[in-house]
Amino acid sequence: MPSDLRRISLLAVALLVVLRISIGWHLFYEGLWKLGTQKSAAPWTAEPYLKNATGPLRTTFRRMTGDENDLKWLDYDTMSSKWDAWRDRFVAHYGIEKAKLDRLLDGPESGFSVPLSELPAGVDFDEVARNAGVVKGAIRYDSASKRLVVDGKLHLLPTEQARLLEAVNPQKAKPGEEALYDKLTKAINDVARQSSRLAFRERLAAMLKGDPERVGIVQKAKSEGGSDQVIMVGEVDYYKKLIDRYEANYAKAKTPFEWDHLEKQWSDLQAQRRKLVGPVQSLEKDLFEEAAKLLGPEQFARGPVPAAVTEMSRINFRTMWGLTIFGLLLMIGFLTRVSALGGAALLTLFYLAMPPWPGVQEIPSIEHNLIVNKVFVEMLALLAIAALPTGQWFGVDAAISALLRRRRPVSE
Repeated sequence: MPSDLRRISLLAVALLVVLRISIGWHLFYEGLWKLGTQKSAAPWTAEPYLKNATGPLRTTFRRMTGDENDLKWLDYDTMSSKWDAWRDRFVAHYGIEKAKLDRLLDGPESGFSVPLSELPAGVDFDEVARNAGVVKGAIRYDSASKRLVVDGKLHLLPTEQARLLEAVNPQKAKPGEEALYDKLTKAINDVARQSSRLAFRERLAAMLKGDPERVGIVQKAKSEGGSDQVIMVGEVDYYKKLIDRYEANYAKAKTPFEWDHLEKQWSDLQAQRRKLVGPVQSLEKDLFEEAAKLLGPEQFARGPVPAAVTEMSRINFRTMWGLTIFGLLLMIGFLTRVSALGGAALLTLFYLAMPPWPGVQEIPSIEHNLIVNKVFVEMLALLAIAALPTGQWFGVDAAISALLRRRRPVSE
């Protein structure tokens, strides 16, 4: 009986080898496809999979992304530093002048200006601007360069523009000076139009720091007992409260009813996330597109800007290359047992990120699994392959073993 258990038919051997090659092809092609997307407009990343992890290790997998709730997108300092790092990589990759990227990010260093050959007689522009209530230094007339200049940081507000135009109304011109007043009015309108285009970092600040509906405001109201604070909760604070509520309820959920209720909360949470994070992501996309317009054909040929090295990028790298290498080794039958164990380890991580266990939130799918799913079956198959000498039956391992046997000296 024991000898019968050890005996494997030729058909079983052939099927096991085909199974090994098939799983190897599946892993290899999956890894190769993911690698192929890295130079596309939508490179593959494991981030969505990890962020949607379930089960006992949910928190561990989600934290691997470095920003499980996309809160870094809502922090001005973090985003500003991220853009600085991107600018440095962009400059190094394409060999473009750093000043051009700085202009996109922060606006022109010298401000906005339009030519204006002369002012009407007796007009002190600085005094006119001051009397019109314009912020000091926001706009000035440079007599040396004969240009009307708006500060690149202060800009010229529409209300300031309107008051300036009222102050230099051509109807107030003396006979013979109407043309000079018309030129001054046109110059104010032209330079105001230029300064109305905020730089990307200014738009980011307005979005993340200057919008009270998003960030909230704190107002102080006096009372008999002193001073009370009246707080208006912004959209970001509301989003954080939704996160806290969801996490608290997730930790207590056990029944199907509770999981169904959690799905509604998750939907609300994601809607709020998209509402807040979406505009910032769109702004970043616009920045990248504007930067791409600065490139020539030869620079375009160098491919996309290298991504920043983060923990998430390392996970993506290990996953893509792990799938590709283990799959290739399984197909050719080289280091078969080691590659089978490596592939099984990868699939175990995939399985544990979304385990179909009782009492665990079920992932929406056309399939319904309990404990066992396709990933689990493939993982067990790889463990079985690791326990069998399939590489010795067919593959590079078999060729190496045969070569070593030929070179082994015959004992006398």
